[in-house]
Amino acid sequence: MPQLAFDIGFFAELPKLQPPVRKGVLEAWEKFNRLSLDQLFKDPGLKLESLTNAKDKQIRTIRIDQFWRGVVLAPPSGDTFVLLRVMAHDKAIAWAKKQKSSINEVTRAVEIRDAATLDEITPAYEQVAQDSPKERLFAKFSDGDLRALGIDDETLRQARSLVDKEQLEIFAPLLPQDQREVLQYLAEGCTVEEVWQDIVAPALQAATQPVDTQDYETAIRHSRARIALVTASEELRDILEKPFAAWRVFLHPSQRKVAYRASYSGPAQVTGGPGTGKTVVALHRVKHLLGHLRDGDRILLTTYTNALVNALRSGLESLVEDPQLRERVDISTVDGFASRVVAEAPGAVTRRPLMHNEEESRWGKAAKATGFTGSAQFLAQEYRHVILAQDIRTLAEYEAADRRGRGSRLAAAQRPLVWETVERFTAGLAEDGARTWLQTCAEAAHLLEDKGPQYRHVVVDEAQDLHPAQWRLLRAAVPARPDDLFVAGDPHQRIYDSKVSLKSLGIKVTGRSVKLRKNYRSTQEILRWSTALLVGRPIAQLEDEGRDDTLLGYRSALHGDGPAVHAAEEEDDELDALVARVREWLEAGVGAGEIGVSTRFNKTCAKTVAHLKAAGIPAAPLRAADAAGEAETVRVGTMHSFKGLEFRCVAVIGVNEDALPFPKAVTPPEVDAKQHETDMMSERCLLFVACTRARDSLYVSWSGKPSSFLVEAGM
Repeated sequence: MPQLAFDIGFFAELPKLQPPVRKGVLEAWEKFNRLSLDQLFKDPGLKLESLTNAKDKQIRTIRIDQFWRGVVLAPPSGDTFVLLRVMAHDKAIAWAKKQKSSINEVTRAVEIRDAATLDEITPAYEQVAQDSPKERLFAKFSDGDLRALGIDDETLRQARSLVDKEQLEIFAPLLPQDQREVLQYLAEGCTVEEVWQDIVAPALQAATQPVDTQDYETAIRHSRARIALVTASEELRDILEKPFAAWRVFLHPSQRKVAYRASYSGPAQVTGGPGTGKTVVALHRVKHLLGHLRDGDRILLTTYTNALVNALRSGLESLVEDPQLRERVDISTVDGFASRVVAEAPGAVTRRPLMHNEEESRWGKAAKATGFTGSAQFLAQEYRHVILAQDIRTLAEYEAADRRGRGSRLAAAQRPLVWETVERFTAGLAEDGARTWLQTCAEAAHLLEDKGPQYRHVVVDEAQDLHPAQWRLLRAAVPARPDDLFVAGDPHQRIYDSKVSLKSLGIKVTGRSVKLRKNYRSTQEILRWSTALLVGRPIAQLEDEGRDDTLLGYRSALHGDGPAVHAAEEEDDELDALVARVREWLEAGVGAGEIGVSTRFNKTCAKTVAHLKAAGIPAAPLRAADAAGEAETVRVGTMHSFKGLEFRCVAVIGVNEDALPFPKAVTPPEVDAKQHETDMMSERCLLFVACTRARDSLYVSWSGKPSSFLVEAGM
């Protein structure tokens, strides 16, 4: 029975297609399901046409409507066709003629390359390389090593013509997909062994038979990282109506290997940059664990913010259809879980959470009462980073505490006075019926340590922003046994001041930690621009604060235009330019709900919403728009609230010298030099997070002088 599968390249362009074109795709798919092979080739409406002067006779076109054509891989044997692209008529014909299909002899996957363009430009690059004094880019890798990683003779010739990464960037969109990844990883400094582990090994199947390079039917089924087999019209209709959902169809072999591993002998961790699919992997891990729960067992799926909780709940609903199974998963912020544990304790007393702007004044009052002459800021950070972080409960423990990592000195003789001030602060909170969120987490952890665990499994998303007190709570929530904790996070997206070493908390992931390097959200151009904000700056790993993480090998699967930047004299001029940019996106067919506007402050969000509305553009604050389910509304939110979200087009505005870094968010170096560095990195990561929410288009603007982060990165 014939069927039409879908290539990841089609899904990458899907948001740009208008509803009538998407409807035409659905109708074409239904024809493939309904007609015989003979009828497909004869159908006058489909027009499954071969092309004259094409590089590959297996690549044909089909009619979507009067003006649009689909490019399909139509193998000579087997029943499965693959829709590669949908384009305007002339562009589709021109693109299809240049492409050539093949089957990778190592990964066994179907690959498509722009053979015509490669044939045209390779001789010129070979001549440049011959005349260049530079060493060839892949000189240190033998032909045997490259072939073992799936590089075929054609690509080997092209790889040997390159002298630097800039040339590889030109070739990359033209190369076969698996081979492109191999070369990009090697160019970024990965070893042959690392590339084998990340790209080749996950794609290998148990079959020991030699690869048949003519058996496309089998190869298509080996290409699940790029080719989706959709079995029901309802499933395809949902994908076509909600293009972002299309990306959930794919689970790269490296992701699937992590998510569906039968069992881990202890805590496991998956890390990776923005858009590498950590959250999707975490959700699939929950799905896997649900299939093995015993009676009475439950799973906690937790993260940092309520917005992310809503995203996780929506994701699990789309992945796990059985509502009775989903009922066995509690989805909550860590703070929300802590509040529930404390509220359910015998004799619990209700206390309100302390507002952030209250804390400093309370520390000031406590210091005045005890005669401590240091700053309120010092006390707040000492309480957070030493006392709560190390679960210190007595003066003796505080006097013996490890203060490494604190950049402010504290003589041993001063510690009793600091401890007295801390006790005065906490007593004042108790008298007023208040507590900090971290106090609640610490208390909840103590309760669970006495009472015992509540869950069989705990899955944590956005783990990089959790404090040690929150980690102790999660450790106490689940018994130490196989598959207890599954952790997903990215140290490069650490935007809250949480210093943690999982290893020091007894959460050891050594040997059970996997790093994802391939971005499926942002284009390579957006990614390269954004990562320049962090390059060369040390980022501590999650599992061990003494070791640094790296973006080595971090690449995108997509290509497109680079970010646009705009400098304005005044804020109103900047908002006028934003209106013009949003109108451009809307006129290009981008839905209002696919556009996000991010800025540093709530007050700027309010001005932006008002400005867009005054211009006739539907806009709403991020939380209000989400709560109302306004899919066709431009959403405006702070950089913090954009964490974990994604949009087709993103405008990051107000990136000026007074906003990033924001002086009030940064500890002065004279107060604590190390904390100053940490705060500056958090501010830098905040801008990085905001920029990497964009998939197709990124626009960055400021009024007055630009942020020093942009200046330092040469933007």
